[in-house]
Amino acid sequence: MSLEEKVGQLFVARVYGHSATAPDQADIDANLTALGVRTAAELIAAYHVGGIIYFATSHNTRDPHQIADLSNGIQKAGLAQDTPVPLLIATDQEHGIVARVGKPATLLPGAMALGASRSTSDVREAARIAGTELAAIGINQNYAPDADVNVNPANPVIGIRSFGADPQAVAGMVAAQVTGYQSAGIATAAKHFPGHGDTTDDSHFALPTIRHTREQWTELDAPPFKAAIAAGITSIMTAHIVVPALDASEDPATLSHPIVTGVLREQLGYDGVVITDSLAMEGVRQKYGDDRVPVLALKAGVDQLLDPPDLPLAWNAVLAAVRGGEISEERIDGSVLRILELKDRIGLFNDPYVSPDEVDRTVGIPEHLAAADRIADGTTTLLVNEGGLLPLNRRREKDLLVVGADPASPSGTTGPPTHVLATALTELGFTATALSTGTAPTAAQIDAAVAAARGKDAVLVATYNVSADDSQRTLVGALAATGVPVVTIAVRNPYDVARLSGVPAGAGGRSASVATYSWTDVELRAAARVIAGRVRPMGRLPVPVQRADDPAQVLYPIGHGLTY
Repeated sequence: MSLEEKVGQLFVARVYGHSATAPDQADIDANLTALGVRTAAELIAAYHVGGIIYFATSHNTRDPHQIADLSNGIQKAGLAQDTPVPLLIATDQEHGIVARVGKPATLLPGAMALGASRSTSDVREAARIAGTELAAIGINQNYAPDADVNVNPANPVIGIRSFGADPQAVAGMVAAQVTGYQSAGIATAAKHFPGHGDTTDDSHFALPTIRHTREQWTELDAPPFKAAIAAGITSIMTAHIVVPALDASEDPATLSHPIVTGVLREQLGYDGVVITDSLAMEGVRQKYGDDRVPVLALKAGVDQLLDPPDLPLAWNAVLAAVRGGEISEERIDGSVLRILELKDRIGLFNDPYVSPDEVDRTVGIPEHLAAADRIADGTTTLLVNEGGLLPLNRRREKDLLVVGADPASPSGTTGPPTHVLATALTELGFTATALSTGTAPTAAQIDAAVAAARGKDAVLVATYNVSADDSQRTLVGALAATGVPVVTIAVRNPYDVARLSGVPAGAGGRSASVATYSWTDVELRAAARVIAGRVRPMGRLPVPVQRADDPAQVLYPIGHGLTY
């Protein structure tokens, strides 16, 4: 391989368009602006990139057959180079609230929901199904599982993407997912090393600092990554976070030799591929320029450079660093060899192509959809059931109103949540009406909900990250004041119940609170089955819920969950 080809292998780029050779004109224009090329095929020919990352926002993921065709076109371009090399084609398909590929593909519960199930066999099966469907459409690497331990309820970027707050439980789930994905023949990436679970900042927009001591890091953050390594993880993704206890320079972990080489490679003994998180994120761009970031990441010990904001600038900067002697070609060879070995391990040098027939035989098939529902049934967590309100009785609570938050679909193919809940309950024998009031209901929306609640037998309220002065809290209080029994359903973080604990119950002290850990259809349908009594609630909190007025006190501990 030429030096230019070697440098190209280090990059995983985003590219616009549904086709490798004939994208829409708007995507051609976007590619010319961002990359100086028209298509994915031209990108590969010009920069010899080792991988492509798919995003829905880049119009890469319209439907399974289109994705398969795009993947085949990308592989054809890779093999048409002077040195034919297939590509790693990756995406973030964590499921739950991070899903780039939507229906008709199977959508499964996300990490915290699976953590609530406490079933490593279900976690493994979910990953196997997800991996099998990704492989069928030519996506051969999934940036999952999330190995962060979410010990901070205020974490704005991880939260329910984590399996929970118990390091050992998270470690078991991470290992199970690694096994499941790799049994499907695709590569994985445990993220975000050295651990993004205790931050109040989002590294997409800022540079967070983790204040754990080295001892705390060893106890809290390290176990899931150790478990991933022991399970044979094929790649590990770095975080754009500062951990002073691991690197006194306070460089982001992605650019830190003490963290990437010292801790990950030498201390933990990991010799697989290391990939950065997106280099377009602000967390890694605050201290150094876009031309220095990729060079410093390689010097830290990273192998793959993901999604640089200016690929031509980054590619030329690495090339210049090697030609100028700042990075040795031997150092580049080491990373390229790891990348090629990974491609060989998942069979890309044998046959990187996928077939339309395999898409039809694999993606969104009834067997997978039924498994997703079965797995979701074990995740819904009943936190409160005052007066034995749940399960609702079709004779006693026949007429229902479903109100609340309707956040956007993670994949663009599901929801809206209030409609999904109302439809599911109607199919279960109730008469349910949906009324969206949003994540910040206005006084007029609250009045409309109260008016709609009069005469109903019960009201269900979908809540979304309720805060102390949140109008969602006002909505719940106003509905309870009507005397109609109220069921709150936390469709994102399970901490909402603490913010709602002071709200009076409805008539006869009857109220209930449920956590679904996601607002995707599969979780909401499972919640409906629990609320209707078709399935017993089996989920248990994988994180503690602290009191809202005194966070030092635990309102509901890890493992809490009621049943009937």
